[in-house]
Amino acid sequence: MTRIIIADDHSIVRRGIKEIISGNDDFRIVGEAKSGEELLEVLSKLSCDVVIMDISMPGRSGLDVLSNIKKFHPGVKCLILSVHPEEKYGLRVIKAGADGYLTKESAPEELINAINKVITGGKYLSPDLTDKIVEEISGDKTTAPLHTKLSDREYDIFLLLAEGKSVSEIAEKFFLSVHTVSTYRGRILEKMNLRTNADLTYYAVKNKLIE
Repeated sequence: MTRIIIADDHSIVRRGIKEIISGNDDFRIVGEAKSGEELLEVLSKLSCDVVIMDISMPGRSGLDVLSNIKKFHPGVKCLILSVHPEEKYGLRVIKAGADGYLTKESAPEELINAINKVITGGKYLSPDLTDKIVEEISGDKTTAPLHTKLSDREYDIFLLLAEGKSVSEIAEKFFLSVHTVSTYRGRILEKMNLRTNADLTYYAVKNKLIE
């Protein structure tokens, strides 16, 4: 029996996942969470084999939560089910230790296939994402996109700045001080050789990281 925990801040999404999984007698839902913090709390109390999680939940960064799971619960497989296209988070979450990445537009049977793949030790990736990983491994690092130079925290803040969020809004979301977020912003601009938030937005749109 494969024990599964679902983490998503939308109850309708959690319900939909449960309905898809309920038709398979080999799977059992043992817990749910509405945020990254809650997911880590649930994992500290319950044993499971697979976590199906969104990468964008309230509070703690999804990438940070993923890294925490892989560090403290290394036997747990992490399957990311996200509203975001692969261009935005796919490669980064796989590098952070995720065992698979699907978008919420995927067919129900694809989720079942993904669970079966990761519990047998495989990675569930689309052909495009597989190509990107091969490119990352074998490619010339000097020609890598500028945003790949960012740490996970910097990347999260970069996307929010590009979406037009203020420093104070970002500070509140991640429970950081305004000064800390401002420091991150300066570091992001320096690493990407950009000058303004408008430059960040233009870059993110051009590279299909935001719409």
